[in-house]
Amino acid sequence: MLTEEAATYASWFATLSDPTRVRLLHLVATSPTPVTVGELTTLLGVSQSTCSHHIRKLAEVGFVHLDREGTTTRVTVNPACCTGLPHAADAVMGALTSGTLKPSKDVTIRPMTNEDWPEVRRIYGEGIAAGNATFETEVPSRRTLEAKWLPAHRWTAEVDGKIAGWAAATPVSPRECYRGVAETSIYVSDAHQGRGVGKTLLHHQVTAADVAGLWTLQAVIFPENRTSIALHHKAGFRTVGLRERIAQHHGTWRDTVLLERRSTRT
Repeated sequence: MLTEEAATYASWFATLSDPTRVRLLHLVATSPTPVTVGELTTLLGVSQSTCSHHIRKLAEVGFVHLDREGTTTRVTVNPACCTGLPHAADAVMGALTSGTLKPSKDVTIRPMTNEDWPEVRRIYGEGIAAGNATFETEVPSRRTLEAKWLPAHRWTAEVDGKIAGWAAATPVSPRECYRGVAETSIYVSDAHQGRGVGKTLLHHQVTAADVAGLWTLQAVIFPENRTSIALHHKAGFRTVGLRERIAQHHGTWRDTVLLERRSTRT
């Protein structure tokens, strides 16, 4: 671990060493709407000056965002905490050195065929509708997807003979020096959530990438999609960083987490 990383993680843990700050962060994180300092003062049972002090400490390390409207300060949680804190713990404990995914025996993975496209696009649409899978607001055409996906890295998952999900890899750049770097996409149908489809697809994707000589796989995930982030960590991906306000989604600026996995063969 680098010295700079250690210092950053130490500041995070130090900030959370105070029980009042842990309670405060919990209240903000579990609130469906922004919370005012006055409301937090009442909920915590402390003075307003004490509450404001702890809020400033949390804001300094990026755990919360402050939005001032006149004399009122509203507090919201930084979604990146959901990624940053688990990643810090994983990094300190050495849990990011290798993947631990085990494919499900009930899921069959095979190369994507022309006949799969209607179901592939339908499942893509379900992911778009869920709101935390992609910046896309409409399902891309087959021609668009075929043009950008690597032909040898398109996979379909089946459960009981039905298409349950898919995975694909897209080159990150046309430059020759980046020929071994690709961004992965994995989608699971609503009807097959929780059945090991995602982890089986990801396991197959990274295994095939290693064999084919792709030396780096990237994944771009919304911070709110904690399940997907955790899944990628198990597959050996590490969190590279948070890209703040990277693009708008339905008129709202959103962040993304960038994760990478380096091939074990290079």
